[in-house]
Amino acid sequence: MAETKKIEEEEQKITIEDLPGVGEATAEKLRENGYDDIMTLAVASPKDLSEIGGIAEGAAVKIIAAARKYADVGNFETGEEILERRRLIKKLTTGSKNLDDLLGGGLETQSITEFFGEFGSGKTQIMLQLAVNATTPVENGGFDSDVLIIDTENTFRPERIIQMSKYKGLDPDLVLKRIHVARAYNSHHQILLGEKAAELSKEFDIKLLLVDSLTSHFRSEYMGRGSLAERQQLLNRHMHDLLRFGTINNAVIAVTNQVSARPDIFFGDPMTPIGGNIVGHTATFRIYLRKSKGGKRIARLIDSPYLPEGETVIQLSEDGIMDGS
Repeated sequence: MAETKKIEEEEQKITIEDLPGVGEATAEKLRENGYDDIMTLAVASPKDLSEIGGIAEGAAVKIIAAARKYADVGNFETGEEILERRRLIKKLTTGSKNLDDLLGGGLETQSITEFFGEFGSGKTQIMLQLAVNATTPVENGGFDSDVLIIDTENTFRPERIIQMSKYKGLDPDLVLKRIHVARAYNSHHQILLGEKAAELSKEFDIKLLLVDSLTSHFRSEYMGRGSLAERQQLLNRHMHDLLRFGTINNAVIAVTNQVSARPDIFFGDPMTPIGGNIVGHTATFRIYLRKSKGGKRIARLIDSPYLPEGETVIQLSEDGIMDGS
């Protein structure tokens, strides 16, 4: 821990102008594009930096290498060191003990948790519940933080936030003030909002970033096999931007995803999540939601780095997400 503190202190003293090859003009370009500290440069790719006018790819490689040296990332670590760093991971409650248990205690920071299912399976309701929960005190399973929502389908409803807040005994006005919503009108705007999230995190303590839904714009704008490669490339970039935000800010990233009916059977249902391997490999945890009777939903964990597959029952009600009997 002392070593970690020392590294953090060194990072605070070092600015991007201290990196070799970064003069005043280059630093200004980097800051304009969101690369305003050592860590954001350390986790960037040479291609990203080279797309900024005036920075050659060779120079970008050197800048990133120097940033990684100062930030102490990109090197081999012992399992003990990784375990120590994972002690910084926090968990956000979903509001349902059943679902929290399925996820090993809640949604992890520094990870992407994907909820996918057909229309009406409860994806958006879970996102709204998470937004409310993140504003609650830590002792109640929250983060006492602000929340960012990238809304791609115009599904955010402040009325639901008010209902859920009142049930938890929270002041709805205070909760709504801590939730920052941006409507994404197309895939490029969505990507831009993901990049701009880093700027807002310097003004507010943001520990939860939601995207509802992740793939809708990409799905509608890039149709047919001819545009599949471009779609997947943009989607991959967007997801890594989100993951980088979660890593740098020790925040939870939660996204919803659509499904399509296909001949292949997916866990007993003819539904397959959109996004293919790009989404499948980048999302850390994947939860499949399907409808049941009386407002109940079946939540199935189908992918996790360390948790076993399993499923549980949750209840959707006017008051929010809770355990299903």
